[in-house]
Amino acid sequence: MKDVLHDYLRQGRDVVLWKLEGLPERDVRRPMTPTGTNLLGLVKHLAGVEAGYLGVVFGRPFPEPLPWMDPDAEPDADLWATAEESPAAVVALYRRVHAHADATIDALPLDAPGEVPWWRPGARAVTLQRVLVHLVAETHRHAGHADLARELVDGTAGHRRDVSNLPDGDAARWAAHRARLQEVADRA
Repeated sequence: MKDVLHDYLRQGRDVVLWKLEGLPERDVRRPMTPTGTNLLGLVKHLAGVEAGYLGVVFGRPFPEPLPWMDPDAEPDADLWATAEESPAAVVALYRRVHAHADATIDALPLDAPGEVPWWRPGARAVTLQRVLVHLVAETHRHAGHADLARELVDGTAGHRRDVSNLPDGDAARWAAHRARLQEVADRA
């Protein structure tokens, strides 16, 4: 079971990173929703999430400071990269967090106890299995956000670079499909 959960976590990580590939810096930073969701911010956020859940929670803190995760950091500081945080630096950080998190996963059994200090009292006690399920859900949730953001940037869509999980279709087919959906919506 641990191998299955770890594999799903790795798949989600790969999808999130793939969504940045080939884009200019402006496009990975560009806010794509009214709340500012952007591709690079999703990677930065997930780096902090994994560093916390597979570090602090199991008494194995990530060795680098992540100031945007501090309690006194500005709101949403983990969801965007400052001008000083280059895309390459954020991606490299995420990969270092992966290595640290993977070492925690490898070292501990699924029933290893941990404590999530930022959860409400009474719900803080967890196991590695529960944390892995949480991280798989969190990572894939944000992979979905990244998929939509990337589609809005340049039209690239799909689950993975090798398997899109989308029906075949050229731009004309997708335009006709979208127009049909818009017509149905407009009649509603």
